[in-house]
Amino acid sequence: MSDALKISRRKLSDDVFDRLYAMLLNGDYTPGDHLPSERELMEMFGVGRPAIREAMQSLERLGLVAIQHGQRPRVLAPTAEGLLSQIELTAMHMLSSSPQSLEHLKEARTFFELGMVARAARTAEESDLAHLEELVERQRRELNRDAGAFIKADMAFHQAIAETTGNPIFIAVSRAMLDWLAHFHTSMLHWKGNEHITLEEHQRILEAIRRHDEAGAVAEMRAHLERARALYVSEQT
Repeated sequence: MSDALKISRRKLSDDVFDRLYAMLLNGDYTPGDHLPSERELMEMFGVGRPAIREAMQSLERLGLVAIQHGQRPRVLAPTAEGLLSQIELTAMHMLSSSPQSLEHLKEARTFFELGMVARAARTAEESDLAHLEELVERQRRELNRDAGAFIKADMAFHQAIAETTGNPIFIAVSRAMLDWLAHFHTSMLHWKGNEHITLEEHQRILEAIRRHDEAGAVAEMRAHLERARALYVSEQT
């Protein structure tokens, strides 16, 4: 019989994980609660310490519990950011090995950015506008002075637009996409030697949001992103 057809025996830690995961899903332990100690879990499930520790490490990798030395594991509230962090290595591998995937990422970023800036123009409050203005001014201070700080403020500006939505999934996806693009193609986020144009574009986006001009904000953001995309293409040819 082929080895591929054989059913492998599950590890005890897998069974422990399933039991603990089911308990979390059922609400037996809620965010902020502490799970039983290792010894209590060993007695509860009739297994040894290694199985408990392996299962707990799996829960920690999923962002479901926090483990600190000398303390019982604490249940965490799942977050969109935690979910995306779990796929970061896979995403990086996919983007580095597939040019098509990178194109899909850039297309997805444009889709998200246009939607988010439209919503920002509809709903931005004075505190949101003040934060965006501060980031534009931060970029202005770093213009022709510190390229790294300029790029950081540039990314923070786009992230702040996502934050105006109040949607944690939008915020987490925006941050992940910006980080991935920065890792592979900084030129998509930074036009070296022409930072003043990026600054002017950000100022126009901000003014459209301030006027609550949804169509104008979308048009300014589209022009901003298409300019960056065209620059990237020209650098590759």
